[in-house]
Amino acid sequence: MSDTSRRALQLLSLFAARRRWPLSELASRTRVSERTARRDIETLRQLGYPVTTVRGPAGGYELRTGHPLPPLLFDDEQALAVAVALQTAPSSVLGLGEDAARAVDTLKQVVSPALRSTMDALRLTTLQNYWEFSAPPIPPAALRTVGGAVRHQELLVFETLRTDGTRPHPRDADFVPPRRVEPHHLVVWAGRWYLVAYDLTEHAWRVHRLDQIHAHAPTGKRFVRREVPGGDVAQLVMTTHDRGDTVSAWECVGSAQLDLPAETVARWAPGGSVVEHLDAGRSRLTIGAWSWAGVAGILITFDADLSDVRPPELVEACQRLARRLTRIG
Repeated sequence: MSDTSRRALQLLSLFAARRRWPLSELASRTRVSERTARRDIETLRQLGYPVTTVRGPAGGYELRTGHPLPPLLFDDEQALAVAVALQTAPSSVLGLGEDAARAVDTLKQVVSPALRSTMDALRLTTLQNYWEFSAPPIPPAALRTVGGAVRHQELLVFETLRTDGTRPHPRDADFVPPRRVEPHHLVVWAGRWYLVAYDLTEHAWRVHRLDQIHAHAPTGKRFVRREVPGGDVAQLVMTTHDRGDTVSAWECVGSAQLDLPAETVARWAPGGSVVEHLDAGRSRLTIGAWSWAGVAGILITFDADLSDVRPPELVEACQRLARRLTRIG
């Protein structure tokens, strides 16, 4: 492939990602001078692509809407990035593993022989470590419904599922009426999907585990987007203690009261733990580990006073750990 043809494909790939580009950025991305970039733009025009010149300070070049780009137009770096992402993506959506494998096979059919050889050699095996606490896989239909409501800014109605994934009946004691919320963001953190929404009944921001939601059909009712508290959606998710997390299954599970606010503990507690708000300066952390000493070790990383430690086995482990630490020279 000639350098001009290669750069033409790079330009089409850039226009596929964004319709308008300043000349300087196009030249930088294709690693040529602005004069050469202009010639490459002219090559695209000769091939029938309607690239127009946009005047003014925010000008540059734009591929007019309505003109289809070739499907799956990736340069080598993009195709390799997609292949790696498909093989390393966590199986957080039902069927993702099989679908990802099929997508890699499809991608191989449209890339260059050299890149196909690289992809064939890139066989990855992902392993889960002990501290990854992914949520149960999410049905694709639920992801489409909630994701569509977020994208189109439509009110969402959903019921909260039990921790085992079952849906309470209206006659059950733990049944909670459906919530009406403004869905603003989907966030993936530590292998778990969260919905950040404004609750119209409580008039407050809430964070919900997506695997614990039974979403109703789209309402079609639009809302005006709000600004999340502090303007940082990541910080909101990480510091919200009542986001629906549950304690992961460990041989040893214990808890303690910490002289720290719940939002601070929620930000730094490992996955698979539960944080309870007690008052403005105190919270309770429940966590599991492979041993009682492991639970004790996690608790002391918060560098705060502990009280009401449960169960007795955890109290004994804390005392043993304290004696070991005092013997350090």
